[in-house]
Parts: sequence; structure tokens; C-alpha cells
Amino acid sequence: MHLYAAFLGGPLAGDRMGEGHEVVLVVAEGLSDAKAKAKAKWSGIGHCHVDALQRIDMVDGFEVALARTGEGDRIEVDSYN
Repeated sequence: MHLYAAFLGGPLAGDRMGEGHEVVLVVAEGLSDAKAKAKAKWSGIGHCHVDALQRIDMVDGFEVALARTGEGDRIEVDSYN
């Protein structure tokens, strides 16, 4: 299993032109599994697509390791608004 970051895009609400984006993290065995899991986390309206998908094994010289400790996500969000 590996950690993946996915950059998702999809339609904007109402009559707005363009698309909305969000980044989600998923744990998956491979790229196709990661793509499906990422799309399932889309919080926008309608169907989304994957603009980019990257496996994350190392960040700033630190190896990323995964250990099962429960179910679901636990994410802290620091809003800049």
C-alpha cells in the first residue's frame, strides 16, 4: 500500500464558468485504485476528474511509512480566511 496525493477537478455550482479543484490523500495499491478512491472523496458537485496523481514515498528527506490505526480520515485544517 502507498500514499497518493490527487488533484481533482470538477464543475462549479450554478451558472459559473470554469472548474473547482481540491487535493485529497488516499492509500492504495496502485495508480488505478488510487484514482478510483480519490474520485470517491470528491466533495464538489457532479462528477470529477483527476488532473494529477502522485505517489508519495519521501518528503523533505523523510520516508513516508503507513500503519493502520483505525478507519476513515483524521485531518487538521488550518484556514487562511
